[in-house]
Formats: sequence, structure tokens, C-alpha cells
Amino acid sequence: MQTAYFAGGCFWCVEAVFQRVEGVRRVVSGYCNGTTPNPTYQDICTGATGHAEAVKIEFDESQVSFTQLLTVFFATHDATTRNQQGNDYGTQYRSAVFYTNKMQQQQAQQFIQKLGSHIVTEVTQLAQFYKAEDYHQNYFNNNPNQSYCQMLIAPKLAKYFKQ
Repeated sequence: MQTAYFAGGCFWCVEAVFQRVEGVRRVVSGYCNGTTPNPTYQDICTGATGHAEAVKIEFDESQVSFTQLLTVFFATHDATTRNQQGNDYGTQYRSAVFYTNKMQQQQAQQFIQKLGSHIVTEVTQLAQFYKAEDYHQNYFNNNPNQSYCQMLIAPKLAKYFKQ
């Protein structure tokens, strides 16, 4: 089992997409690489913690590669707008790949290089990951009719299934 960490706006959206990828065993929403230890969602919303809303993805590399995960990641969020996804603004909504080893770093950098200079996704070593509150976990599956889910997550899922 391997682990990958991605931030691409609201973690509910990123979580919902990766939960549907064959070979992904577990997706956990949380907060990455900030300065506040054990942050809460309220802390994150201030934009002052330095953390990004992110997901931890546990995947079976015999079924899905890190490069395939990168393909899904870049196909389902806007990697060209700094610190924003849709109506969500702030550094907590930045696009980032938090690598855990040299191979992930190299693959992410090469992938971005092929996409072009307009990509603003940061590639940064994972410093820490804090699991978000329980009500954030499995959010779309638990709240599919909630308006945010219908307006933002459902279209991302449709985009994923079209690729």
C-alpha cells in the first residue's frame, strides 16, 4: 500500500473523486503543511494557519499508479488559479502535491512540466497531515443532496467519469 497527499480546493470534492478510483483503498480529509498544530476547521477557515485542505490517499500500486492519480487530480480541479477553486478563496484552497518520497516529487514535477507553465500547483514535501473532524469524512457520500455537493462535487464526478 502506498500513500499520496493532494490539495485541490475543498477536500470534500477531492475526496469524492478519489473514492471512485479503482485501486484507492482509503481517502481521509485533513489539513497539510501549516504552522498550527492540530488545527480545527474553524482555524483553517481563517486562512492564517498555512494549512491546505487536503486528502490522504491510500492506494494499491498494483492497481493504480501515482502517475494515474496525478492524471485524475489534474483532470478534476483547476490547477491554473492560485489559492482558489470556484468560489472558495484562500491559501487553504491551493493546489498542491505533498510528496512523501523522491519518486513522487519527480513524477509530480515532470507531470506539471508536461502540462505547461500556466500550472500553479505547488510540489512540496509533506511536513504533516492532521485528520479533519469526523463530519468532514466521506462528506459527499453522506450528503449527496446538499446544495454544495450538487453544485460543485457532482460536476467534478461527471468530469472524472468522462475521462
